[in-house]
Amino acid sequence: MSSFDKVEAAPRRVMTLIFLVDTSGSMEGEKMGQVNDTIENILPEIGEISSTNADAEIKIAVLEFSSGIEWMYPEPISAEDFTWQNLEAGGLTSMGEAFKELNTKLSQTTGFMKEAAGSFAPAIIMLSDGEPTQEYKHALEKLKANNWFKAAIKVAISIGDDGNKDILVDFTGTKEAVYTVHNREQLKKIIRFVSVTASQVASSHSSVGKEAPTTKQEEFVDKMNDADNTSDTFDGVDIGDETTNAGTDDWGTF
Repeated sequence: MSSFDKVEAAPRRVMTLIFLVDTSGSMEGEKMGQVNDTIENILPEIGEISSTNADAEIKIAVLEFSSGIEWMYPEPISAEDFTWQNLEAGGLTSMGEAFKELNTKLSQTTGFMKEAAGSFAPAIIMLSDGEPTQEYKHALEKLKANNWFKAAIKVAISIGDDGNKDILVDFTGTKEAVYTVHNREQLKKIIRFVSVTASQVASSHSSVGKEAPTTKQEEFVDKMNDADNTSDTFDGVDIGDETTNAGTDDWGTF
């Protein structure tokens, strides 16, 4: 046996894709149904990105918030093995509790960032359709001071006109990472495109070069802006504080 036969592949770092999902009563019906259907159907695609990535394994975690908060599973699960459990809508919008819990889990000692091989900063996708029903600002300010959150890709999808864009922009740190969708088809396309793009960018090493973005968030936004010019994914979708399609919400029953 040669010395080369004894060489083992270096363990891959872990990138956690976190879905932060509003499951309050206003999400009942088509909104909640489309969120469930779309994320369940994109899991194989995210699993493929993970399985073919020599640098990183993608794991998935889902935190729902309504009158309280609950993780779908207590720990992140490999994208290839993740089984989606349909979320049900009902109750209030405890966004502050969700921010507090996310801050707790973005920790190397007590949370999700303690992988032995190390971690890439996570990608966090928030979906909400309304206003928080509790004080949230203190929890969000503490979350924004978390170093893992600072380095994360942060995206927010406002499901309809009633989503509070000011809060979502504050959460992501940039209006360019906030997307407002007005119907089922837009929601399906945006969830898929955002999830796949964020997974690809967050699970790779940073771009290099004079013109390269300085953060993963900037790299993600650049890719989304490029796609906005070439893809029909963004047709009818408002970006940032745009109100081009305000008043065109069309949500029925799922």
